[in-house]
Amino acid sequence: MNFEYFLAKRLIKGEAHKISISAPIIKIAIAAIALGVVMMLVAISTGVGLKYKIREKVAAFNGHIQVSSYDNNASDVSVMPVSLNQEFYPEFKGVDGIDHVQAVASKAGIIRTETTFEGIIAKGVGSDYKWAAFEEYLVEGELPNYLGDLNEEVLMSELMANRLHLKTGDTFYAFFLKDGDVSKLPNQRKFKITGLYDSGFEEFDGLYLFTDIRHIQRMNKWESDQVGNFEIFLNNFDDIDEKSREIYGKTLSTLDTQTIVNKYYKIFEWISLFDFNIILIIGIVIIVSGFNMITALLVLILERTQMIGILKALGSANWSIRKVFLYNASYLIGIGLLWGNAIGLGAIFIQDKFQVLKFPNPKEYYIEYVPVHIDFITVLALNIGVLILCVLMLLVPSYIITKITPVKAIKFE
Repeated sequence: MNFEYFLAKRLIKGEAHKISISAPIIKIAIAAIALGVVMMLVAISTGVGLKYKIREKVAAFNGHIQVSSYDNNASDVSVMPVSLNQEFYPEFKGVDGIDHVQAVASKAGIIRTETTFEGIIAKGVGSDYKWAAFEEYLVEGELPNYLGDLNEEVLMSELMANRLHLKTGDTFYAFFLKDGDVSKLPNQRKFKITGLYDSGFEEFDGLYLFTDIRHIQRMNKWESDQVGNFEIFLNNFDDIDEKSREIYGKTLSTLDTQTIVNKYYKIFEWISLFDFNIILIIGIVIIVSGFNMITALLVLILERTQMIGILKALGSANWSIRKVFLYNASYLIGIGLLWGNAIGLGAIFIQDKFQVLKFPNPKEYYIEYVPVHIDFITVLALNIGVLILCVLMLLVPSYIITKITPVKAIKFE
Protein backbone atom coordinates (compact mmCIF):
# COMPACT_ATOMS: atom_id res chain seq x y z
CA MET A 1 0.00 0.00 0.00
CA ASN A 2 1.12 3.58 -0.72
CA PHE A 3 2.12 4.85 2.73
CA GLU A 4 1.74 8.54 1.89
CA TYR A 5 -1.71 8.03 0.38
CA PHE A 6 -2.81 5.91 3.35
CA LEU A 7 -1.69 8.57 5.83
CA ALA A 8 -3.30 11.39 3.85
CA LYS A 9 -6.56 9.42 3.72
CA ARG A 10 -6.54 8.95 7.50
CA LEU A 11 -5.92 12.65 8.01
CA ILE A 12 -8.79 13.60 5.69
CA LYS A 13 -11.33 11.22 7.24
CA GLY A 14 -10.27 11.78 10.84
CA GLU A 15 -12.66 13.61 13.17
CA ALA A 16 -9.87 15.89 14.35
CA HIS A 17 -9.51 17.18 10.80
CA LYS A 18 -13.16 18.26 10.69
CA ILE A 19 -13.04 20.26 13.94
CA SER A 20 -9.52 21.62 13.56
CA ILE A 21 -8.56 25.28 13.30
CA SER A 22 -7.87 24.83 9.59
CA ALA A 23 -11.41 23.56 8.84
CA PRO A 24 -12.94 26.96 7.94
CA ILE A 25 -9.87 27.93 5.90
CA ILE A 26 -10.10 24.64 4.01
CA LYS A 27 -13.78 25.22 3.31
CA ILE A 28 -12.99 28.68 1.94
CA ALA A 29 -10.29 27.17 -0.30
CA ILE A 30 -12.72 24.53 -1.59
CA ALA A 31 -15.35 27.20 -2.21
CA ALA A 32 -12.77 29.28 -4.12
CA ILE A 33 -11.91 26.31 -6.33
CA ALA A 34 -15.60 25.57 -6.95
CA LEU A 35 -16.40 29.20 -7.75
CA GLY A 36 -13.40 29.40 -10.04
CA VAL A 37 -14.48 26.31 -11.97
CA VAL A 38 -18.00 27.75 -12.34
CA MET A 39 -16.57 31.00 -13.70
CA MET A 40 -14.29 29.16 -16.13
CA LEU A 41 -17.08 26.89 -17.40
CA VAL A 42 -19.41 29.85 -17.87
CA ALA A 43 -16.71 31.89 -19.62
CA ILE A 44 -15.85 29.05 -22.01
CA SER A 45 -19.44 28.03 -22.75
CA THR A 46 -20.72 31.57 -23.37
CA GLY A 47 -17.69 32.69 -25.37
CA VAL A 48 -17.67 29.60 -27.57
CA GLY A 49 -21.47 29.55 -27.80
CA LEU A 50 -21.63 33.16 -28.98
CA LYS A 51 -18.82 32.58 -31.48
CA TYR A 52 -20.51 29.49 -32.92
CA LYS A 53 -23.90 31.21 -33.14
CA ILE A 54 -22.55 34.23 -34.99
CA ARG A 55 -20.60 31.98 -37.36
CA GLU A 56 -23.75 29.96 -38.06
CA LYS A 57 -25.73 33.09 -38.92
CA VAL A 58 -23.11 34.47 -41.29
CA ALA A 59 -22.83 31.05 -42.96
CA ALA A 60 -26.61 30.76 -43.30
CA PHE A 61 -26.64 33.78 -45.63
CA ASN A 62 -23.39 33.11 -47.48
CA GLY A 63 -22.22 29.53 -47.02
CA HIS A 64 -18.71 28.95 -45.69
CA ILE A 65 -16.94 29.38 -49.02
CA GLN A 66 -18.14 31.16 -52.17
CA VAL A 67 -17.05 30.24 -55.68
CA SER A 68 -17.65 32.91 -58.32
CA SER A 69 -16.27 34.36 -61.53
CA TYR A 70 -13.11 36.49 -61.36
CA ASP A 71 -15.02 39.13 -63.33
CA ASN A 72 -17.50 39.78 -60.53
CA ASN A 73 -16.99 42.99 -58.58
CA ALA A 74 -16.55 43.21 -54.80
CA SER A 75 -20.25 43.82 -54.10
CA ASP A 76 -22.91 41.28 -53.21
CA VAL A 77 -24.51 41.59 -56.66
CA SER A 78 -23.91 38.92 -59.31
CA VAL A 79 -22.40 40.50 -62.44
CA MET A 80 -20.93 37.73 -64.58
CA PRO A 81 -22.72 34.38 -64.76
CA VAL A 82 -21.11 31.04 -63.96
CA SER A 83 -22.14 27.81 -65.66
CA LEU A 84 -23.88 25.15 -63.57
CA ASN A 85 -21.96 22.53 -65.49
CA GLN A 86 -19.11 22.17 -63.03
CA GLU A 87 -17.42 19.02 -61.76
CA PHE A 88 -18.08 20.10 -58.16
CA TYR A 89 -21.83 20.65 -58.63
CA PRO A 90 -24.19 19.42 -57.31
CA GLU A 91 -21.82 17.26 -55.24
CA PHE A 92 -18.20 18.17 -54.53
CA LYS A 93 -16.46 14.79 -54.71
CA GLY A 94 -12.93 16.10 -55.18
CA VAL A 95 -12.60 17.52 -51.64
CA ASP A 96 -13.45 15.79 -48.36
CA GLY A 97 -15.43 17.55 -45.65
CA ILE A 98 -17.94 19.25 -47.99
CA ASP A 99 -21.49 19.11 -46.65
CA HIS A 100 -23.48 20.91 -49.33
CA VAL A 101 -23.14 22.96 -52.53
CA GLN A 102 -25.85 25.33 -53.73
CA ALA A 103 -26.21 27.75 -56.66
CA VAL A 104 -27.45 31.32 -56.10
CA ALA A 105 -27.63 34.70 -57.83
CA SER A 106 -28.14 38.20 -56.45
CA LYS A 107 -29.48 41.44 -57.89
CA ALA A 108 -29.89 44.88 -56.36
CA GLY A 109 -33.30 46.51 -56.48
CA ILE A 110 -35.87 48.72 -54.79
CA ILE A 111 -39.17 47.81 -53.18
CA ARG A 112 -41.71 50.58 -53.46
CA THR A 113 -45.03 50.75 -51.63
CA GLU A 114 -47.67 53.47 -51.41
CA THR A 115 -45.98 55.06 -48.40
CA THR A 116 -42.27 54.23 -48.57
CA PHE A 117 -39.47 52.42 -50.39
CA GLU A 118 -36.47 50.31 -49.44
CA GLY A 119 -33.27 49.26 -51.19
CA ILE A 120 -32.73 45.49 -51.26
CA ILE A 121 -30.62 42.69 -52.64
CA ALA A 122 -32.82 39.98 -54.08
CA LYS A 123 -31.09 36.69 -53.53
CA GLY A 124 -32.25 34.13 -56.04
CA VAL A 125 -32.21 30.54 -54.80
CA GLY A 126 -33.36 27.27 -56.28
CA SER A 127 -34.45 23.81 -55.31
CA ASP A 128 -30.97 23.00 -53.99
CA TYR A 129 -31.00 25.78 -51.39
CA LYS A 130 -30.26 24.81 -47.78
CA TRP A 131 -33.22 26.19 -45.79
CA ALA A 132 -32.35 24.41 -42.53
CA ALA A 133 -30.96 27.52 -40.81
CA PHE A 134 -33.93 29.66 -41.79
CA GLU A 135 -36.37 27.22 -40.23
CA GLU A 136 -34.96 28.41 -36.90
CA TYR A 137 -35.23 32.08 -37.89
CA LEU A 138 -38.75 31.85 -39.31
CA VAL A 139 -41.11 33.92 -37.15
CA GLU A 140 -44.25 33.96 -39.30
CA GLY A 141 -45.68 32.16 -42.31
CA GLU A 142 -43.72 29.48 -44.14
CA LEU A 143 -40.66 29.09 -46.32
CA PRO A 144 -41.14 29.62 -50.09
CA ASN A 145 -41.33 26.60 -52.36
CA TYR A 146 -39.28 26.72 -55.57
CA LEU A 147 -39.52 23.05 -56.51
CA GLY A 148 -42.22 23.59 -59.13
CA ASP A 149 -42.93 26.31 -61.69
CA LEU A 150 -41.70 29.88 -61.36
CA ASN A 151 -43.77 31.69 -58.72
CA GLU A 152 -44.00 34.99 -56.83
CA GLU A 153 -43.20 33.64 -53.37
CA VAL A 154 -40.50 35.44 -51.35
CA LEU A 155 -39.06 35.25 -47.86
CA MET A 156 -38.62 38.68 -46.29
CA SER A 157 -37.09 39.71 -42.99
CA GLU A 158 -39.37 40.98 -40.26
CA LEU A 159 -37.22 44.11 -40.05
CA MET A 160 -37.72 44.91 -43.74
CA ALA A 161 -41.44 44.14 -43.57
CA ASN A 162 -41.90 46.56 -40.66
CA ARG A 163 -40.07 49.30 -42.53
CA LEU A 164 -42.28 48.77 -45.59
CA HIS A 165 -45.47 48.26 -43.51
CA LEU A 166 -46.00 44.84 -45.03
CA LYS A 167 -47.06 41.50 -43.57
CA THR A 168 -47.31 37.85 -44.53
CA GLY A 169 -49.62 37.35 -47.52
CA ASP A 170 -49.13 40.88 -48.87
CA THR A 171 -48.00 41.50 -52.45
CA PHE A 172 -45.64 44.27 -53.57
CA TYR A 173 -43.62 45.44 -56.55
CA ALA A 174 -39.84 45.45 -56.80
CA PHE A 175 -37.82 47.28 -59.45
CA PHE A 176 -34.42 46.22 -60.85
CA LEU A 177 -32.13 48.04 -63.28
CA LYS A 178 -31.57 46.51 -66.71
CA ASP A 179 -27.88 45.66 -67.10
CA GLY A 180 -27.04 48.45 -64.65
CA ASP A 181 -28.23 51.10 -67.17
CA VAL A 182 -30.23 53.86 -65.46
CA SER A 183 -31.43 55.23 -68.80
CA LYS A 184 -33.58 52.15 -69.45
CA LEU A 185 -36.89 51.39 -67.82
CA PRO A 186 -36.28 49.03 -64.87
CA ASN A 187 -37.52 45.49 -64.66
CA GLN A 188 -40.63 45.22 -62.53
CA ARG A 189 -41.55 42.12 -60.56
CA LYS A 190 -44.57 41.40 -58.40
CA PHE A 191 -43.88 39.29 -55.31
CA LYS A 192 -45.91 37.77 -52.49
CA ILE A 193 -44.60 37.38 -48.95
CA THR A 194 -45.00 33.78 -47.78
CA GLY A 195 -42.90 34.08 -44.63
CA LEU A 196 -40.97 36.45 -42.39
CA TYR A 197 -37.61 35.65 -40.80
CA ASP A 198 -35.57 37.29 -38.05
CA SER A 199 -31.93 36.24 -37.73
CA GLY A 200 -31.03 39.10 -35.39
CA PHE A 201 -28.30 40.13 -37.86
CA GLU A 202 -29.51 43.57 -38.91
CA GLU A 203 -26.73 43.83 -41.49
CA PHE A 204 -28.36 40.94 -43.39
CA ASP A 205 -32.00 41.27 -42.32
CA GLY A 206 -32.22 44.82 -43.62
CA LEU A 207 -30.82 43.85 -47.00
CA TYR A 208 -31.68 40.34 -48.21
CA LEU A 209 -34.92 39.25 -49.85
CA PHE A 210 -35.09 35.59 -50.93
CA THR A 211 -36.76 34.84 -54.24
CA ASP A 212 -36.74 32.26 -57.04
CA ILE A 213 -33.41 32.27 -58.88
CA ARG A 214 -35.28 32.07 -62.19
CA HIS A 215 -36.41 35.68 -61.73
CA ILE A 216 -32.76 36.80 -61.55
CA GLN A 217 -31.83 34.66 -64.56
CA ARG A 218 -34.63 36.17 -66.67
CA MET A 219 -33.88 39.76 -65.70
CA ASN A 220 -30.16 39.26 -66.44
CA LYS A 221 -30.99 37.41 -69.66
CA TRP A 222 -29.04 34.37 -68.53
CA GLU A 223 -29.58 30.80 -69.61
CA SER A 224 -31.21 28.34 -67.23
CA ASP A 225 -27.82 26.76 -66.54
CA GLN A 226 -26.17 30.07 -65.54
CA VAL A 227 -25.98 31.34 -61.96
CA GLY A 228 -24.21 34.09 -60.01
CA ASN A 229 -22.03 31.97 -57.75
CA PHE A 230 -21.86 28.81 -55.67
CA GLU A 231 -22.07 28.62 -51.87
CA ILE A 232 -20.25 25.74 -50.22
CA PHE A 233 -20.95 24.48 -46.69
CA LEU A 234 -18.32 22.57 -44.72
CA ASN A 235 -18.72 19.87 -42.10
CA ASN A 236 -16.14 21.56 -39.87
CA PHE A 237 -15.75 25.33 -39.81
CA ASP A 238 -12.24 25.07 -38.34
CA ASP A 239 -11.04 23.63 -41.67
CA ILE A 240 -12.22 26.64 -43.67
CA ASP A 241 -8.79 27.95 -44.72
CA GLU A 242 -7.47 24.53 -45.67
CA LYS A 243 -10.63 23.59 -47.59
CA SER A 244 -10.67 26.96 -49.35
CA ARG A 245 -7.20 26.27 -50.75
CA GLU A 246 -8.23 22.75 -51.80
CA ILE A 247 -11.38 24.02 -53.49
CA TYR A 248 -9.44 26.74 -55.31
CA GLY A 249 -7.09 24.09 -56.66
CA LYS A 250 -9.97 21.86 -57.80
CA THR A 251 -11.93 24.54 -59.69
CA LEU A 252 -11.36 26.20 -63.07
CA SER A 253 -8.77 28.97 -63.41
CA THR A 254 -11.58 31.40 -64.30
CA LEU A 255 -13.20 30.90 -60.89
CA ASP A 256 -12.24 32.48 -57.60
CA THR A 257 -12.92 31.33 -54.04
CA GLN A 258 -13.59 33.48 -50.99
CA THR A 259 -14.28 32.47 -47.39
CA ILE A 260 -16.75 34.27 -45.16
CA VAL A 261 -13.84 34.95 -42.79
CA ASN A 262 -12.23 37.11 -45.50
CA LYS A 263 -15.49 38.60 -46.72
CA TYR A 264 -16.65 39.64 -43.24
CA TYR A 265 -13.24 40.01 -41.61
CA LYS A 266 -14.43 42.70 -39.16
CA ILE A 267 -17.01 40.36 -37.65
CA PHE A 268 -14.54 37.50 -37.36
CA GLU A 269 -11.81 39.72 -35.94
CA TRP A 270 -14.30 40.76 -33.26
CA ILE A 271 -15.32 37.23 -32.32
CA SER A 272 -11.65 36.12 -32.28
CA LEU A 273 -11.27 38.38 -29.24
CA PHE A 274 -13.54 35.97 -27.33
CA ASP A 275 -10.70 33.42 -27.21
CA PHE A 276 -8.34 35.95 -25.63
CA ASN A 277 -10.96 36.89 -23.03
CA ILE A 278 -11.54 33.23 -22.16
CA ILE A 279 -7.82 32.56 -21.73
CA LEU A 280 -7.44 35.69 -19.59
CA ILE A 281 -10.32 34.70 -17.30
CA ILE A 282 -9.03 31.13 -16.93
CA GLY A 283 -5.54 32.37 -16.09
CA ILE A 284 -6.74 34.80 -13.42
CA VAL A 285 -9.07 32.25 -11.82
CA ILE A 286 -6.37 29.55 -11.68
CA ILE A 287 -3.93 31.96 -10.02
CA VAL A 288 -6.50 33.06 -7.43
CA SER A 289 -7.55 29.47 -6.73
CA GLY A 290 -3.92 28.39 -6.48
CA PHE A 291 -3.10 31.04 -3.89
CA ASN A 292 -6.12 29.99 -1.87
CA MET A 293 -4.87 26.42 -1.88
CA ILE A 294 -1.35 27.60 -0.92
CA THR A 295 -2.84 29.32 2.13
CA ALA A 296 -4.79 26.18 3.05
CA LEU A 297 -1.69 23.99 2.63
CA LEU A 298 0.45 26.23 4.84
CA VAL A 299 -2.22 26.12 7.54
CA LEU A 300 -2.36 22.32 7.25
CA ILE A 301 1.43 22.09 7.61
CA LEU A 302 1.41 24.46 10.58
CA GLU A 303 -1.36 22.47 12.25
CA ARG A 304 0.48 19.16 11.71
CA THR A 305 3.96 20.33 12.71
CA GLN A 306 4.23 17.80 15.56
CA MET A 307 3.19 14.97 13.25
CA ILE A 308 5.85 16.06 10.75
CA GLY A 309 8.48 16.00 13.54
CA ILE A 310 7.45 12.50 14.64
CA LEU A 311 7.54 11.18 11.05
CA LYS A 312 10.99 12.63 10.56
CA ALA A 313 12.15 11.13 13.86
CA LEU A 314 10.90 7.74 12.64
CA GLY A 315 12.98 8.12 9.49
CA SER A 316 10.50 9.45 6.91
CA ALA A 317 12.07 11.39 4.05
CA ASN A 318 11.12 15.00 3.36
CA TRP A 319 9.63 14.15 -0.05
CA SER A 320 7.52 11.38 1.51
CA ILE A 321 6.02 13.81 4.03
CA ARG A 322 5.48 16.43 1.33
CA LYS A 323 3.55 13.85 -0.69
CA VAL A 324 1.20 13.30 2.27
CA PHE A 325 0.20 16.96 2.21
CA LEU A 326 0.07 17.11 -1.57
CA TYR A 327 -2.31 14.14 -1.57
CA ASN A 328 -4.38 15.96 1.03
CA ALA A 329 -4.44 19.16 -1.01
CA SER A 330 -5.29 17.23 -4.21
CA TYR A 331 -8.29 15.73 -2.44
CA LEU A 332 -9.49 19.21 -1.44
CA ILE A 333 -8.99 20.45 -5.01
CA GLY A 334 -10.98 17.44 -6.24
CA ILE A 335 -13.87 18.32 -3.92
CA GLY A 336 -13.82 21.87 -5.25
CA LEU A 337 -13.79 20.61 -8.83
CA LEU A 338 -16.71 18.29 -8.13
CA TRP A 339 -18.90 21.06 -6.72
CA GLY A 340 -17.77 23.52 -9.38
CA ASN A 341 -18.64 21.15 -12.22
CA ALA A 342 -22.01 20.29 -10.69
CA ILE A 343 -23.01 23.94 -10.32
CA GLY A 344 -21.40 25.19 -13.53
CA LEU A 345 -22.69 22.44 -15.83
CA GLY A 346 -26.11 22.67 -14.18
CA ALA A 347 -26.26 26.41 -14.91
CA ILE A 348 -25.13 25.83 -18.51
CA PHE A 349 -27.80 23.14 -19.00
CA ILE A 350 -30.54 25.44 -17.67
CA GLN A 351 -29.41 28.30 -19.92
CA ASP A 352 -29.25 26.01 -22.95
CA LYS A 353 -32.75 24.64 -22.40
CA PHE A 354 -34.63 27.66 -21.07
CA GLN A 355 -32.53 30.65 -22.25
CA VAL A 356 -32.93 32.42 -18.92
CA LEU A 357 -30.25 35.08 -19.51
CA LYS A 358 -31.01 37.63 -22.23
CA PHE A 359 -28.86 40.34 -23.73
CA PRO A 360 -30.03 43.85 -22.73
CA ASN A 361 -29.23 45.03 -26.28
CA PRO A 362 -29.51 42.09 -28.71
CA LYS A 363 -28.40 44.18 -31.71
CA GLU A 364 -24.87 44.43 -30.33
CA TYR A 365 -24.46 40.64 -30.18
CA TYR A 366 -26.79 39.64 -33.07
CA ILE A 367 -28.81 37.37 -30.76
CA GLU A 368 -31.44 37.85 -28.05
CA TYR A 369 -30.24 35.33 -25.48
CA VAL A 370 -26.84 34.25 -24.18
CA PRO A 371 -25.89 31.11 -26.19
CA VAL A 372 -23.83 28.37 -24.53
CA HIS A 373 -21.76 25.53 -25.92
CA ILE A 374 -19.55 23.06 -24.06
CA ASP A 375 -18.29 19.56 -24.82
CA PHE A 376 -16.95 16.68 -22.74
CA ILE A 377 -13.36 17.03 -23.99
CA THR A 378 -13.26 20.70 -22.96
CA VAL A 379 -14.65 19.96 -19.49
CA LEU A 380 -12.20 17.07 -19.00
CA ALA A 381 -9.22 19.13 -20.18
CA LEU A 382 -10.23 22.04 -17.96
CA ASN A 383 -10.49 19.87 -14.84
CA ILE A 384 -7.21 18.07 -15.48
CA GLY A 385 -5.49 21.37 -16.21
CA VAL A 386 -6.76 23.02 -13.03
CA LEU A 387 -5.77 20.02 -10.91
CA ILE A 388 -2.25 19.80 -12.37
CA LEU A 389 -1.55 23.55 -12.22
CA CYS A 390 -2.81 23.89 -8.66
CA VAL A 391 -0.73 20.91 -7.48
CA LEU A 392 2.36 22.32 -9.22
CA MET A 393 1.79 25.64 -7.46
CA LEU A 394 1.73 23.74 -4.13
CA LEU A 395 5.16 22.18 -4.67
CA VAL A 396 6.95 25.37 -3.64
CA PRO A 397 5.13 26.03 -0.34
CA SER A 398 5.38 22.32 0.57
CA TYR A 399 9.16 22.82 0.57
CA ILE A 400 8.78 24.40 4.01
CA ILE A 401 8.49 20.85 5.40
CA THR A 402 12.19 20.30 4.69
CA LYS A 403 13.04 23.16 7.06
CA ILE A 404 11.21 21.62 10.03
CA THR A 405 13.56 19.86 12.50
CA PRO A 406 12.23 16.88 14.51
CA VAL A 407 13.25 18.21 17.96
CA LYS A 408 11.60 21.61 17.55
CA ALA A 409 8.59 20.15 15.77
CA ILE A 410 7.77 17.63 18.53
CA LYS A 411 7.91 20.43 21.11
CA PHE A 412 5.80 22.73 18.89
CA GLU A 413 2.39 23.69 20.30
